[in-house]
Amino acid sequence: MPLKTTVDETPTLNLTSMIDVLFLLIIFFMVGTEFTDMERSIDLAVPELRRGGALTDAPTRRVVNVQADGRIDLDRQNVTLNQLTTQLAAARQQYAALGVLVRGDGQGTFQRVAEVLGACKEAGIADVGIAVRIRSDRQRTR
Repeated sequence: MPLKTTVDETPTLNLTSMIDVLFLLIIFFMVGTEFTDMERSIDLAVPELRRGGALTDAPTRRVVNVQADGRIDLDRQNVTLNQLTTQLAAARQQYAALGVLVRGDGQGTFQRVAEVLGACKEAGIADVGIAVRIRSDRQRTR
C-alpha cells in the first residue's frame, strides 16, 4: 500500500478573468450614461395634444346589479337604463377595453337583465360577463 509522501498545494482561485469582465461592464455603463446625457441636450419640440386620454390601464370591471324589483345599480349607485348607457359609453371613451360584469337577482325577471345587456351593447362594451353562483351538493338536494 503506497503512502503519500508529498503535500499537495491548496487550490487557489484565479480572479483575473472575473476582474476583466467587471472592468468591461463598468466601461460599458459609463459610456451608456454619456449617451443618455447627449439625448437630453437635443433641441427637439415634442408634439402636443389638446385632449389627453387615459395613460393607465382600464380599471377592474364595472359591476351592474339588477335587483329583483327591476332597479339597476352601477357600482352601487342607482341608475336608470338611459343613465347606464350614457355612463358606460363615457367610461368606454376613456378605456376602450372596459369590461362590465352583470349580476342579476335570481328571483327577478330575465327581461331586465336582457335590457341591461342591450344597454351594454349600445354603449359599445365588448367585454360583458354574467355572474352566476355554482350550487353546492347540499343546495341541489333541497
